[in-house]
Amino acid sequence: MVMDEKMTHKVTSYPAGSTKEKVGVLEKLSYANLDFSGQLVATIVNSYLMYFFTDVAAISAASTGVILLLARVVDAIGAPVWGTFIDMTHSKFGKARPYFLWLAIPYAASGILLFWAPDLSASAKALYCGIVYMIYGVLYLGINAPITTILPLITSHPTQRVKLNSWRMVGSNLGVFVVNSLTLPLVAFFGGGNDIKGFRIFVVIFAILNLSGTLFSFGHVRERVVVPNSQRVTLRRSIHAMNKNWPWFIIVAGNFLFWVAQQGRQQSMVYYFTYYFHNKGLVTFFNSIAIIQVLGVISIPLLNKVMSKSHIWGMGLIIAVLGQFVIMFSGLSAVGATAGWLIANVGSGIAVSMPFAMLGSAVDYGEWKNGVNAAGILTTIGSAFCMSMGMGLAGAMNGGIMSAFGYIANHAQSAHALTGIGISFNWVTILMYGLAIIPAFLYQRYENMESEITNELSKTRE
Repeated sequence: MVMDEKMTHKVTSYPAGSTKEKVGVLEKLSYANLDFSGQLVATIVNSYLMYFFTDVAAISAASTGVILLLARVVDAIGAPVWGTFIDMTHSKFGKARPYFLWLAIPYAASGILLFWAPDLSASAKALYCGIVYMIYGVLYLGINAPITTILPLITSHPTQRVKLNSWRMVGSNLGVFVVNSLTLPLVAFFGGGNDIKGFRIFVVIFAILNLSGTLFSFGHVRERVVVPNSQRVTLRRSIHAMNKNWPWFIIVAGNFLFWVAQQGRQQSMVYYFTYYFHNKGLVTFFNSIAIIQVLGVISIPLLNKVMSKSHIWGMGLIIAVLGQFVIMFSGLSAVGATAGWLIANVGSGIAVSMPFAMLGSAVDYGEWKNGVNAAGILTTIGSAFCMSMGMGLAGAMNGGIMSAFGYIANHAQSAHALTGIGISFNWVTILMYGLAIIPAFLYQRYENMESEITNELSKTRE
């Protein structure tokens, strides 16, 4: 994957930092489709893997939590490795773009194997799921990170990055909507009462769609911004790009806390509505109306005309916290929970988008501060790593809480167990969203420097 500097292949390039070539509608749609296609597998994992492990594959909640956490330890090693690979890659396809081609098939295959649940003993099945999930996590980092890394290579203008990222997030939300609307109904349809069979067929279909969409987008996105001094960046130089890169540390901290909240909420909601509301059908309904996140996403370019990115990010998190409070205080009122869910998802739709749009500026800051453009490792850790680690920590926390409160899969839950489910779904979510507000507003100081940094880099790159 890492190409030698003597390679004769050349990347189609423009003056360093150039944004003169217009990004057409087809390319915008293709960039959005990268995340849409990715979510066709990732959302099944994010939303239903914990439920699949505990209630379908019959792995204990405590063991499931350990599996989710251990897989993230592997990710902690894999993230900087993938980021360094991207930074050192210089192929005829570019730096980030070729990974969509190289990893499309392995990633789709790992998603299928993850939901296969072979007929093994309890310990062997847990071991199988743990190993496959670690492999999936590594491949997920490898194919998801380039989606963020390629953004500053498509355009160098911060405002254009915000707009293009909004396209991406609309695609992402549509992918989440499709999966969450269809998963449980189609699993029931394909399985005919056998959820293992239902999940197998469902995941195979969606993995094939994921593969096809990823390869299509690979053929229609382009890297324009070529930074000459970053075409071969070693791990040592990549780490140097982190030195005193405070805006990057701020974004990583805020994005990690966000994903702990987001993934924890998503993982625990199936338990919340199945056992607390005694209505599993509400899971599909609430996942479907979460498409309202798109309203938050498409409002960002308009909000950015009157508000800073830092304030937009913080505002989204505040709205998400308020919405979760409405859900919690609504008790068993489906109407109140629906209202709170809609509010929370508008907020999370805004909050999920901002770090991805802002990471490009953190990469620029590292180049301006330290003379190293390490887009690969900085965006990998700031995006895919935060998402993956957030899911792992959320899963471990949820599994630990539910186990401690006496959760028993596929049984009526005691009042104590329901309290644990409520803590996972509401209080953990509120706490983590709330903590993420702090770094969101701390970023403002560095956002004020973006124009100056962009102008100086345009000169030094030439």
